[in-house]
Amino acid sequence: MASIVDKIKEIEAEMARTQKNKATSYHLGTLKAKLAKLRKKLITPTSGSSGGGVGFDVAKTGVARIGFVGFPSVGKSTLMSKLTGTFSAVAAYEFTTLTTVPGVLQYKGAKIQILDLPGIVEGAKDGRGRGRQVIAVARTCSLIYLVLDVLKPLTHKKIIETELEGFGIRLNKKPPNIYFKKKEKGGINMTNTVPLTNLDLDQVKAVLSEYKIHNADINFKCDATVDDLIDVIEGRIYIPAIYVLNKIDQISIEELDLVYKIPHAVPISAHHEWNFDELLEKMWEYLNLIRIYTKPKGQLPDYSAPVVLRSRLCTVEDFCNSIHRGIVKKFKYALVWGSSAKHQPQKVGLSHVLADEDVVQLVKQ
Repeated sequence: MASIVDKIKEIEAEMARTQKNKATSYHLGTLKAKLAKLRKKLITPTSGSSGGGVGFDVAKTGVARIGFVGFPSVGKSTLMSKLTGTFSAVAAYEFTTLTTVPGVLQYKGAKIQILDLPGIVEGAKDGRGRGRQVIAVARTCSLIYLVLDVLKPLTHKKIIETELEGFGIRLNKKPPNIYFKKKEKGGINMTNTVPLTNLDLDQVKAVLSEYKIHNADINFKCDATVDDLIDVIEGRIYIPAIYVLNKIDQISIEELDLVYKIPHAVPISAHHEWNFDELLEKMWEYLNLIRIYTKPKGQLPDYSAPVVLRSRLCTVEDFCNSIHRGIVKKFKYALVWGSSAKHQPQKVGLSHVLADEDVVQLVKQ
């Protein structure tokens, strides 16, 4: 393992020494690709090794999963216990010395799983600790909470972001708009629908040859960088993140105004349970959840147990499948009440897009 870490350090040192200009862009692109491959090797279990996550696989429960990341003593466990309303009674079995499952958060009728991921900040990306198993779990999260001490947020924020970036996790970023497909023959066919200011065909070929890709179709629909191209080849994970700035009871109102200027930040006091409403509202927004209520024929809607769906573009078909896969076969039409309906109720088909808090009555054939 040490040899991979040494190679990573050598490449990082060479990149730091190399001046960034047009003449060196080809060389830097190749170095970046080499670096990405080594990082991947570091966290991918070798065949036959037990590093694949034995004992780390946590059964998914609920509609979404939130990973909590933060340094010790930032108030993470206090926040977790307050949010789940329990110290350790709810599903709090330990699955490594580094990581625990403190429980389930109930909000707006949705069950959301909460995971503690402290191992990420312990030099994990350089192969220390049990980083690779922890990161395998982090990559399955729907949202990451970076819990930071409001008195020193920026240094901790930078360290944690660097660790996660090193593992190919991109926070609050959208995947680059690049179409990429390997093929059997025909060489590299590169097209672009927008002007490219950071890349040319030679650089693209240099990166692809580093991955032993000599035949591919690639279409740039954005002004991409070498890093964007590598992200697409490597299959990076894009996860929304909220910066939870704890201990606001220790700062002034003026300082609090500055904290609110940090993007994606929610200032709280876990100890006093201050500003939990905003934190939960933002969580709901970043998770992209919607609630759909069912209405049996001739009865009132059941508002006690919504069907919670992920993504704001859920159709009636998605709703049917989330209840039972067999419903679609017998589906005739649905009646919808709510903000997605043009009139109340509206008779719709499977492709109708639902909105939060719609009421749906299914009519079978």
